[in-house]
Formats: sequence, C-alpha cells, structure tokens
Amino acid sequence: MYRTCCATYESASLRMFRLGRTDTIRSASNSSASFVKAFDNPSKQNPEKVDLMERAVRAHRSYTAMAVSGQAIDRHLLGLKMQALEENLSVPAIFRDPAYAKALHYCLSTSQVPSKTDCVMCFGPVVPDGYGVCYNPMEDHINFAVSSFNTCEETSAADLARAVEEALLDMRRVLDQSPRSKL
Repeated sequence: MYRTCCATYESASLRMFRLGRTDTIRSASNSSASFVKAFDNPSKQNPEKVDLMERAVRAHRSYTAMAVSGQAIDRHLLGLKMQALEENLSVPAIFRDPAYAKALHYCLSTSQVPSKTDCVMCFGPVVPDGYGVCYNPMEDHINFAVSSFNTCEETSAADLARAVEEALLDMRRVLDQSPRSKL
C-alpha cells in the first residue's frame, strides 16, 4: 500500500522470566522485504515466490524465538537508557541519534492474540501516523482488526484492512497453485 518498509513492532511475551513483560519482534526484515518485492513482480514465478515466503517465515520464527527467550534488543537498550537516567548519567549518544528514533517509530504495531473462540480484539496504533493490527489465526481463517487515528490524513484503517485481505488471498492463490509448501 505504501511501497516501503517501516519499523514494525510485534509483541513478544517474556512471561517465562520473573517479572517478564514483553519485548519486540521486529517483523520487517531483509527476508520479508525480498518476499514482498518478488511477490509483486510479475516476472517472478510462483515457486520462487513460495521459496522466498518460506525464507521469510523461517526468519520470522527465528526472530520470534530469540525475542521470547530474552535475546531481543529493544528492552535491553531501554534498560540501559533508564539506568543512565536513574543514575544521573548522560544518556549515551545512540539514544539521541535520529536513526534510533526512526527505529522506534512503529508505524505498524501488531500482536497475535490466539483464541479458540471466533472473536476479534483490537488496540490502537502507538504513533500518530501508525496502525494497530491485532490478529487471531483460526483453523480455516484469520480474524484481524486494523485501527488508525482518524485525525491522521496519511492513514486509513479501512484501506489497510483491504490491502491485508487482498495480500492474504493473493498468497493463498500462489500457495494453492504451487507444489505443497514446507510451511
């Protein structure tokens, strides 16, 4: 829809740790970008698209496993920043760098909320020009809800919801037309 990747947050539960809360699964990756670029390229054949999708899924699973096992970086960096503030130390330069601010501007905040019941949950975006996307994969369909602030002219929850639905249906068509996927 926007033809660009953005900082993307997916919640990773750290409940396995004492007082654990969440960390960040950074869903946007080189693998996911390669898949998206190939998927919209009419010169790419379905087997290549499926292969790139499988690579993106494997990368995402790896990032997820790292995050839920305490190996993500976002909360670690937050802890270092908070320690500097609490000890009245100067905040390290990385926290003032525009690239760091851009990496934390989550235009897409997502969370899987699995439930065996057919329900939809929703939450708001975390930045004024962003989206909140909550999803629940079911046996034969995916429930998802998209939100955005109606005060932002650049975002439209309805448009993003349509784009997500179209993308999922397009992916299903490619998978249906391909030999059995390893997913």
